[in-house]
Amino acid sequence: MLQKREKVLLLRTFQGRTLRIVREHYLRPCVPCHSPLCPQPAACRHDGKLLSGDVTHYVIPDWKVVQDYLEILEFPELKGIIFMQTACQAVQHQRGRRQYNKLRNLLKDARHDCILFANEFQQSCYLPRERGESMEKWQTRSIYNAAVWYYHHCQDRMPIVMVTEDEEAIQQYGSETEGVFVISFKNYLDNFWPDLKAAHELCDSILQSRRERENESQEGHGKEYPEHLPLEVLEAGIKSGRYIQGILNVNKHRAQIEAFVRLQGASSKDSGLVSDILIHGMKARNRSIHGDVVVVELLAKNKWRGRTTALCENDSDDKASGDSPSEPMATGRVVGILQKNWRDYVVTFPSKEEVQSQGKNAQKILVTPWDYRIPKIRISTQQAEALQDFRVVVRIDSWESTSVYPNGHFVRVLGKIGDLEGEIATILVENSISVVPFSEAQMCEMPVNTPENPWKVSPEEEQERRDLRKTHLVFSIDPKGCEDVDDTLSVRTLNNGNLELGVHIADVTHFVALNSYIDIEARTRATTYYLADRRYDMLPSILSADLCSLLGGVDRYAVSVMWELDKTSYEIKKVWYGRTIIRSAYKLFYEAAQELLDGNFSVVDDIPEFKDLDEKSRQDKLEELVWAIGKLTDIARHVRAKRDGCGALELEGVEVRVQLDEKKNIHDLIPKQPLEVHETVAECMILANHWVAKKIWESFPHQALLRQHPPPHQEFFSELRECAKAKGFFIDTRSNKTLADSLDNANDPNDPIVNRLLRSMATQAMSNALYFSTGSCAEEEFHHYGLALDKYTHFTSPIRRYSDIVVHRLLMAAISKDKKMEIKENLFSNKDLEELCRHINNRNRAAQHSQKQSTELFQCMYFKDKDPETDERCISDGVIYSIRTNGVLVFIPRFGIKGAAYLKNKDGFVISCGPDSHSEWKPGSLQRFQNKITSTTTGGESVTFHLFDHVTVRIFVQASRCHSDTIRLEIVSNKPYMIPNTELFHQNSLLLKNELVKEVTRSVEAAQLAQEVKVNLIQEEYQEYCQTKGRSLYTLLEEIRDLALLDVSNNYGI
Repeated sequence: MLQKREKVLLLRTFQGRTLRIVREHYLRPCVPCHSPLCPQPAACRHDGKLLSGDVTHYVIPDWKVVQDYLEILEFPELKGIIFMQTACQAVQHQRGRRQYNKLRNLLKDARHDCILFANEFQQSCYLPRERGESMEKWQTRSIYNAAVWYYHHCQDRMPIVMVTEDEEAIQQYGSETEGVFVISFKNYLDNFWPDLKAAHELCDSILQSRRERENESQEGHGKEYPEHLPLEVLEAGIKSGRYIQGILNVNKHRAQIEAFVRLQGASSKDSGLVSDILIHGMKARNRSIHGDVVVVELLAKNKWRGRTTALCENDSDDKASGDSPSEPMATGRVVGILQKNWRDYVVTFPSKEEVQSQGKNAQKILVTPWDYRIPKIRISTQQAEALQDFRVVVRIDSWESTSVYPNGHFVRVLGKIGDLEGEIATILVENSISVVPFSEAQMCEMPVNTPENPWKVSPEEEQERRDLRKTHLVFSIDPKGCEDVDDTLSVRTLNNGNLELGVHIADVTHFVALNSYIDIEARTRATTYYLADRRYDMLPSILSADLCSLLGGVDRYAVSVMWELDKTSYEIKKVWYGRTIIRSAYKLFYEAAQELLDGNFSVVDDIPEFKDLDEKSRQDKLEELVWAIGKLTDIARHVRAKRDGCGALELEGVEVRVQLDEKKNIHDLIPKQPLEVHETVAECMILANHWVAKKIWESFPHQALLRQHPPPHQEFFSELRECAKAKGFFIDTRSNKTLADSLDNANDPNDPIVNRLLRSMATQAMSNALYFSTGSCAEEEFHHYGLALDKYTHFTSPIRRYSDIVVHRLLMAAISKDKKMEIKENLFSNKDLEELCRHINNRNRAAQHSQKQSTELFQCMYFKDKDPETDERCISDGVIYSIRTNGVLVFIPRFGIKGAAYLKNKDGFVISCGPDSHSEWKPGSLQRFQNKITSTTTGGESVTFHLFDHVTVRIFVQASRCHSDTIRLEIVSNKPYMIPNTELFHQNSLLLKNELVKEVTRSVEAAQLAQEVKVNLIQEEYQEYCQTKGRSLYTLLEEIRDLALLDVSNNYGI
């Protein structure tokens, strides 16, 4: 029998506002206890995780322990942990979304022996708060009461240890109930886990940080920053329009002085502002950290400033002098923080000399974060000297108004500075990417496919699915060496003379059940992460490289979209969606498909499916395949022309393929040649994504997952327009159609790089393409600007994108709805789907940033050992694509590198080019114009650099102990880099790339020779847990259009 209560909740919205809600609260006699000792398993209805049966006791942490020591509770050695609902809600309401999500993920993770007990819904556990009782005392009393109930519920067979930081609770409850022990968390670790050294070190670090915090507040130093305003004042100010809410973005090139607040929620619509708000200086930032949701007060207009336009080294000094600001923009100061989005930070300890210079208290150390945007963090440790050569993870605990720097604590060591594995681990942590091996529980859900026990199509599925194995010529076109084949294509002539086009996508959801362990893990990862020398799969390789990979000559389950097209106009007559069984006839690579399309049939010898055929069969099958590729290309041209007519954009993307050798080392970097078959395959995928988007939206208008690409702000196009004007081109940015046409016309016949750079600038002006739930947006906001489609989603890559898995489930539900059948799986509500979309968008950004950062790491490792003065490989041709007050930004086509080249050095000298065009530094001055910059020496010599000028540059690496190394450029001549033989240049360029990768790999291998055994173990772990170091590393580049919509290529202060 349910008992009704009323509960008053103060909830904070995602935008940071507090809502007072009175809810009906129903108490139940039975809620799941998740214990194998449960005397009434049927009544408790256990689902999901059960606590381990081989523990000596259960641990119940108090709310404060969960808040302060969650990272220790994450240790897999600690088992039998019961998180009470009361403690979890305290984390949610007091520590913010990020910490709460960490706790939720811990509870879902099958690797950790912990469960959630809903004590506030259990009749005997629920305790109403007494009049005058503080929230903290009520929370501790509720958790203790639930612990006692749980002990008796398990028939007193399992001792329970409640750990708390409340000394009064230890005195009051310590000996109240036999079998329920109440002790401090430090005492628990000392007595139960004396040998768990890492946990003790982490606990000491957290305790020391807390003591420092308490001492600071007691000492009451003079305030370094103003106090934040109370929450109710902030909310009232936002509502009235006095304050503005947004997300803080720090400029990493001027981290000490320049940050911007991007408007969010109601503020973006009501403030009347069209651009970000500038926050100038650390005082105005008022202890907010990059990524925080902040509240800003605008300054008086006479105090507004402009953003600086000079190139800048990443120095930590406050160097505003000499910078030339642009037009004044809205400027403000932070008056409060609604949501702290703190995460793990990778830091470097100061060198021995720096420690000595930090003063008398050597235990308090200022560590420097790897990310320039994060301020130095003060931690207490006695290991500073031992750790000065390592990358280390820390967490921030607090930032008091009396402290110049935030306080934090040491978490763990990642690896040595400069070591490849340590630097890769740094990139992963900085992007909050966790790539632990798949657990035993997750792998147990996977199907088996071994020589002894091969996987087969089941008779039940044969009855349910449309069988295309004998009726359709199905084939795939992918990069060479691709393992995870998501998609296949088919085209055939129907009996009525019309054509049938088919796109067949791996049926991942057949093997990944909703809310299974593997589904929860895939949802958490959200995407496959591609780095320069490895990838981390979203799904285990038994699925991604085998049973869900549509390989040639084997039976596979697919989800298909098939259109009937008019035989001449290719207009779509009808469409069919459904589950199918396919057998791909050919696994083609792009270059082979292009050769067949071009009529060069000698490539047949490289296609394995043709090797064992007699001459007649070979000829027949070849004709059939060539017809299919040709017909697909015709259809794709027609579909593309239709989108072009609506304004589809062709944007400049990263187009480099990494080639690996047998040992999975990078063997070569090859520029990806634009082939028409790339366009053919991409167009078919876009068509499928578009039609599936329409289908799921029609069936579920308020809970479909689509992908939107909003039109960019017109002011972001100003640099593009000015640059094009310098070459005599006019770029019309009023719509996607006019922009696409203008870019097509902006071709310099003497320099194809110009058009490439203009498209790259258009990319930078774009908004990001994002996933969203249709219930959260008006239909006019669904539009995809870049692809010129009214509705779009991702359906074609479920092996490596969780968004596509969600879309597959929605499509299956839509088909069931059409057939008036029961929908088997629960669909996400609009609210849950919106939260999931935020998570996937965040993970996609992390994937793109980590891919870019790992590529830059390899570039730097290659050039670092070269002498830029003498090594010819460090000299290259570059094109100026942006003018700044003290230098230019240069693009190097040979390596795809963009970098800053200074025309004025730190000594104040300017660049000068003599009669031989070679540069040197002399006293003088710079004068910047709209599309050029002139350097004039005191002797009257002058040299002018124009936009799109070709110059000769020297490439060198600017090393950094605390941050990532960066590529820097120096102009050595104002003339292009001349190589007499262009054919030789092409060969040289490929040779250089080959050498780059081989040399980096060789140096890493040499450094690891002493640890050969350890390296072998790592390789074995990769195989065992399916974390692939695979040849299909850059299949992600098949999504050139989507990658191009998020610019992560520009590394320099703009």
